[in-house]
Amino acid sequence: PYFIAPIFSLILALLLWQLYPSLYSTSYFKWGILFFLCVSGLNVYGTLLAGWSSNSKYALLGSLRAIAQTISYEVSMALVLLSPLFLVGSFSFFEVGESQESIWLSFLMLPVSFIWFVTCVAETNRAPFDFAEGESELVSGFNIEYGSAGFALIFLAEYANILVMSLFSSILFFGGSYMFFFESDIMFMLKILFFAFLFIWVRGSYPRFR
Repeated sequence: PYFIAPIFSLILALLLWQLYPSLYSTSYFKWGILFFLCVSGLNVYGTLLAGWSSNSKYALLGSLRAIAQTISYEVSMALVLLSPLFLVGSFSFFEVGESQESIWLSFLMLPVSFIWFVTCVAETNRAPFDFAEGESELVSGFNIEYGSAGFALIFLAEYANILVMSLFSSILFFGGSYMFFFESDIMFMLKILFFAFLFIWVRGSYPRFR
């Protein structure tokens, strides 16, 4: 289990990218949002397995803290997703993005889109929600006993999740490839990079925002 946990976490992070080819094609996945919720909910098992199999009380406590946070914000994520689902009437990312051809959902639901971004920050364990990494009492948290390739795989999974959350944030609330009746894949990529920059910026500047 000690060696399986990092691989399992990375596989789950990459599994969500299977939704990407069907986001803007006629052969789209009809239940994409349900698939997203199910796979993202499995992340807790990789974290628990990593902390438990490390045979360290610090790693175990760090994994329990990370799991408690992840489960808590999974609830808010599911509730936030209900808003675009009810408005569009579909579980498909393709239809949610296509419905924003004229106006983004973030303009219609600005508080909801802000709550979504905060939830995404918490789901990816970024500051100020990095409770799983308590330097004073837990050192590095659930990954303290990992080094070399295992440590690299855990952080690859974390940053892959950041890109995935940036991808789905741009689709759900910021029109995806649409920019006020204008469709462009370059605009879609710029939105994803902008959200990824926000994740890194919050981590780098907290608690000294200027």
